[in-house]
Amino acid sequence: MKKIVALLLTLLLCFSLCGCEYAYKYFDLDLKSEFTKDLAGTSLTVYNWGEYISDGSDDMLDVNAEFERLTGIKVNYLTFESNETMYSQIKSGGVTYDIIIPSDYMIERLIKENELLEIDTKKLSNYSLIDEQYKNVYFDPQNKYSVPFSVGMVGIIYNTALVGTDIEPSWNVLWDKKYKDMTLNFNNPRDAFMTAQMLLGQDLNSTNKADWEKAAELLKKGKANLQSYVMDEVYGKMETGEAAIAPYYAGDYLTMYDTNEDLAFFYPKEGTNIFIDSICIPKSCKNYDAALMYINFLLEPQIATANAEYIGYASPNTAVINNPDYYYYQNKILYPDKKDMPKVQYYHDIEDEIRMHYEMLWCDVKLY
Repeated sequence: MKKIVALLLTLLLCFSLCGCEYAYKYFDLDLKSEFTKDLAGTSLTVYNWGEYISDGSDDMLDVNAEFERLTGIKVNYLTFESNETMYSQIKSGGVTYDIIIPSDYMIERLIKENELLEIDTKKLSNYSLIDEQYKNVYFDPQNKYSVPFSVGMVGIIYNTALVGTDIEPSWNVLWDKKYKDMTLNFNNPRDAFMTAQMLLGQDLNSTNKADWEKAAELLKKGKANLQSYVMDEVYGKMETGEAAIAPYYAGDYLTMYDTNEDLAFFYPKEGTNIFIDSICIPKSCKNYDAALMYINFLLEPQIATANAEYIGYASPNTAVINNPDYYYYQNKILYPDKKDMPKVQYYHDIEDEIRMHYEMLWCDVKLY
């Protein structure tokens, strides 16, 4: 018996030490471009949103593992929860990154502050797959510094088992007292202010301090209604029914719905934010050629489809959009018909004085 126990313990130890090597089964990739091992042995540091790349879970493709196997380049993958967090890390200079994936207005700011390197799109054989409507956009009109990665809009997620289906399709639900202690709001200033600005009918890029002050007062008024401010914590709270109503990104709703089919979604009638998250190369980049190779890999149809299916956001890649086997092919939340498209506004980078003002107001809201 002692020998059997010892043998079992030895086997258990072996599995615990070696199991990780067998946890992921590599895919038989069908790639448009060639990827060499010329840079094998080097490393690449990628800084991206949480839950924002296909990672091998649920038998899906592991993008970073496949890239490492294909090129021999080690990927150091780090995540952030908001554009502002990413920005502070870039400006601190404490860590260097080769790839970052910010949102539109933050890219605009980073370009103004000379924090990004130009991307040589001629070296990206898959760049032609990017839908033309996402090129020459306001924050990068000459396509010098960014390559679109995903597209989305913000809406309201609600739990029909907790609040029913007869719910007003308005931002006002976050302030409605019948949902007290059941609602969440964003834990970042730009998105949180947006929920109030839309209700007030404001320009999301207002340069009038009084507009931001009115929005801050409305957020303060609604704070007593909230359960909490959240970012990635929204998944656990909405999937388990701990909270019933939350503003969040449409793609994340689809991910949550896979876990909890009581969840439903609408775009508020007052309008909402639309955004483009794009791949950039910061000035701190230490492996530029590997960064280009990684971007081109992300644009591969099979890789872009895996990412789009994992994160649930709309894709700017035509090979994904036009693929009838794509899980979200013609999904009306991600790709609404023209008649159902909500009124939308992009965030723009705002002059320092206004930005500092709303950030101070945000501190007041959080402390209120």
